[in-house]
Amino acid sequence: MKTRQIVLASRPVGMPTKENFRFESIDLPEIKEGEVLLKGLYYSVDPYMRGRMNDAKSYAPPFQLNEPFTGGVIARVTESKSDSFAIGDYVLGPLPWRENCIANEKDIRPIDATVAPASYYLGVLGMPGLTAYVGLMHIGKPKSGETVVVSGAAGAVGIVVGQIAKIQGCRVIGIAGSDEKINILKNEFGFDQAINYKTTPDMGKAIAEACPDGVDIYFDNVGGVISDAVISHMNFHSRIPLCGQISLYNNTSDATGPRLQPMMLTRSILMQGFIVGDFQNLFPEAIQHLSQWIKEGKLKFTETVIHGFDQLPAALLGLFSGQNEGKMIVQAEEKDPIPAEKRV
Repeated sequence: MKTRQIVLASRPVGMPTKENFRFESIDLPEIKEGEVLLKGLYYSVDPYMRGRMNDAKSYAPPFQLNEPFTGGVIARVTESKSDSFAIGDYVLGPLPWRENCIANEKDIRPIDATVAPASYYLGVLGMPGLTAYVGLMHIGKPKSGETVVVSGAAGAVGIVVGQIAKIQGCRVIGIAGSDEKINILKNEFGFDQAINYKTTPDMGKAIAEACPDGVDIYFDNVGGVISDAVISHMNFHSRIPLCGQISLYNNTSDATGPRLQPMMLTRSILMQGFIVGDFQNLFPEAIQHLSQWIKEGKLKFTETVIHGFDQLPAALLGLFSGQNEGKMIVQAEEKDPIPAEKRV
């Protein structure tokens, strides 16, 4: 059968553009024993994909020129030569950006769309939720009464981090880039305070006012001048889970900022960069807690759902201008293909 795919046409310099993507039509072969034919339903777009567009050594291999992008995809089995999957099953796996694709049974896992909306397995019950849990709980190690600051707080990871911190009894301040996001953080997700960095002329002063007792945990999703401002208000023995640096991903030269080491030394600050895949032994624990908090109504989630396979490049680029609230997802079909609970 014929299907469409999206490939890396060229490597970006600075901010990617639509010219770095190309649509192609290809022929898929017949499936073999142990394989399934899949119809893509929900596609995840994530900030880490920007790094994979570069030909550079990192924790994830670079995308190859003229080869399809890959990422988290929820799909439906339309043909099967696998004893593990039947036609109609819903699965999740790291799959190519194709409308239809062939996958080995070992590379996908089933999902239960009756437990939570299927797309949640790309968000709060997927990589973003796991990232939030292991970063905060096992690096940040929150204690009741502490002050937690989250940058990129309205993103897929940040929203979950803030709510987990509240569950642990912390005071939580979020940093985001619009008044709408600020209102959502405070009114829907229980953040104690939130700061719009785009309309705040002095972030250092704003952090000082929001955190009169200093910052005990800074969950860093963005880096840059925002992180410079927060880190200058860290307490003794504070912790920094270093999750992302999205403000710097499109820089064409090395950024120069404050020298943080003297402050980190004299205040005994712990900063640890982490990749969620390094904590796979903690995934069962994380899923258990995240699922329980969702059932108890303690943990909410939101998504920005864009319709149409053709919109995948625009959705990925939209991450870098903050167009998403919560998880950015592309739904291939206009109609929701899986009956699901009402999204937040």
